[in-house]
Amino acid sequence: MERRTFTVCSPATGEVVARHDGHTTAEAAAMVDRAYRVWLGWQRTSFRDRSAGLVRAAELLRERRDELARTMALEMGKPVTDGRAEADKCAWVCEHYAEHAEAMLSPVEIRTDASFSGVVHRPLGVVLAVMPWNFPLWQVFRFAAPALMAGNGAVLKHASNVPGTALAIEALLRDAGLPEGLFATMLIGSDQVEDILAHPRVAAVTLTGSTEAGRAVATQAGACLKKAVLELGGSDPYVVLADADLDEAARICADSRLVNSGQSCIAAKRFVVVADVYDAFLERFVAEMSGRVVGDPLSDDTEIGPQARVDLRDALHRQSRETQIRGARCLLGGDEPEGPGAFYPPTVLADVPRGTPGYCQELFGPVASVIRAHSEAHALEIANDTVFGLGAAVFTADPERGRALAEEHLDAGCCFVNGMVKSDPRLPFGGIKESGYGRELSTLGIREFVNQKTVWVA
Repeated sequence: MERRTFTVCSPATGEVVARHDGHTTAEAAAMVDRAYRVWLGWQRTSFRDRSAGLVRAAELLRERRDELARTMALEMGKPVTDGRAEADKCAWVCEHYAEHAEAMLSPVEIRTDASFSGVVHRPLGVVLAVMPWNFPLWQVFRFAAPALMAGNGAVLKHASNVPGTALAIEALLRDAGLPEGLFATMLIGSDQVEDILAHPRVAAVTLTGSTEAGRAVATQAGACLKKAVLELGGSDPYVVLADADLDEAARICADSRLVNSGQSCIAAKRFVVVADVYDAFLERFVAEMSGRVVGDPLSDDTEIGPQARVDLRDALHRQSRETQIRGARCLLGGDEPEGPGAFYPPTVLADVPRGTPGYCQELFGPVASVIRAHSEAHALEIANDTVFGLGAAVFTADPERGRALAEEHLDAGCCFVNGMVKSDPRLPFGGIKESGYGRELSTLGIREFVNQKTVWVA
């Protein structure tokens, strides 16, 4: 395949900020071969040796946080304050697995009629990671830290608009002392993924992205009989009950809807509010949404940057407009700003009808859909009325009641009570339904890409 050039345009200004030469499929395949050769030795290393590299990576993430935040701001518009926090979170996941991986993967003895029987955990090999642009550091380290500590190698196909971040990750891990070639960034297009996934030295694949991309990779992985973990889209419902602290609920809901300028799979998308407090919540929520600073992602004062690309901003606007045409009321925002860049204002759509984009689709930007429910049971029915199942939250003055609803009634992989859905290295993360399958983080995450091998001794 002919070599392509990856041109990076600032989503804030539209100006070209960088160009990177891509890799041919043959060059990417050679990276897989090299990662496999290096992995043959890496799989035999001790947890102590592996952890030293991850601890050093955490140090470098903190040392380079300003540089990494600037690169993300230029490539996909993330405000630099958010970028620094993302680098710090990546350092945390590196340190978490450096400290706990050995215990997570320790042998499990199971008593049978044998003198010994049980399960040991051994690495699979080279894992292909297909990652998105919205959290270009975190998405990679969320996968890489446990995969590397488990003794695997990795090749990364990052989103095409964040090549500088992708190359910076490879350089950081190399500088941290990991064997050169064990983790490699391939600058390739989506049309090259199928050939790399079919490579005989690729043992498994992990993808974070759209449901459509997940279907494609799942189909390819199935044809190759390779393990896949998929973290896909979401339309997370936040249910506000009549006894909720409305001031606190409105603040948390706005924080979640606007995290990463609204571009997060687990950002709150639909706000399902019981009728008794609907108007009171809506007033507070609009005030919270209107109070955030939109601006230059390179400024420390900015809370909301541009959308990552103009085409994505335009698609979001079409979804918002169609939802309004079909009956929703726009109480805030809703207009495409004039001028350069891919900016979109915080937008609140009230009384969103069933069947509209704001009700059914993932709105990947700062547009909130508020839906009225006539009772608690109706609110839960609306919350679960979606093809997605990544995250959900419920707000109530009764934490035990909230816990029961989260455990028994909300259909999602991550359910929170009186708090914003978020990922945490200590807890498993992933979805159900069209939000994907498999788990990342925690003990469950590190065990996704190992051979859980039964050993039996007479």
